[in-house]
Amino acid sequence: MKIDIVSIAKKEKSIYDPLYKDLMKMISRFAKIEDIELFPKDVAKSHTISPEASKQAYTKVLEPYLGSDYSITLHPDGKLIDSFDFSKLLNDRMSVKFFIGGAYGFEDAFLKKSDTVISLGNITMSHKIAKAVLLEQIYRGFSILSNHPYHK
Repeated sequence: MKIDIVSIAKKEKSIYDPLYKDLMKMISRFAKIEDIELFPKDVAKSHTISPEASKQAYTKVLEPYLGSDYSITLHPDGKLIDSFDFSKLLNDRMSVKFFIGGAYGFEDAFLKKSDTVISLGNITMSHKIAKAVLLEQIYRGFSILSNHPYHK
């Protein structure tokens, strides 16, 4: 299985990098995983214009990554699911792409092109924390699917 996490994010060192690395190593027992961070000049410029311009810029950057893979977009208004339902999103798939938007979220048009839109909870969290939570849930999901004791 192949999993991509595609996000609007600056490629910069973070205190979370060791955690990401550890979680990705744990996930690699179940699937090949890639972290794709995108923050081209168009996105940076759009942040100085308006939230709407920013959302349009995110769509322009992320849309090429939509395709035949099963696409799951993280959005505050998405469906709240538990870890068991999350594991079902991974079950029997060859390739899954997770999308994390920028500071202003997503255009409705992008959300409609996604196969599933989920929320990680009702609290607001930074994108770096959201990625850590997502990685942990991916590992937990595979643990549930394989009856691994990690979930317990």
